[in-house]
Amino acid sequence: MTDAQARNPLHGITLEMIVTELEAYFGWAELGEQIKIRCFQSDPSVGSSLKFLRRTPWAREKVESLYLFMLREQAREKRRTPQDPEL
Repeated sequence: MTDAQARNPLHGITLEMIVTELEAYFGWAELGEQIKIRCFQSDPSVGSSLKFLRRTPWAREKVESLYLFMLREQAREKRRTPQDPEL
């Protein structure tokens, strides 16, 4: 693995995994608000979204960017949560 790939947070993560995790985190309605593309707003599904995103580079970039934002937010939430003291 090259050094550049080692630092790439998207390395090894499929587009299907990204869409599935975004849908679980935001839900289709919020996802359609965050990224205004029809495959998230009108009768959304993972399959239709993947088909569109694989053919549309600008939309895929937006989805990948939102995924990275989600990962940062999850990391912040994890750091903010006080650790349970051991008894």
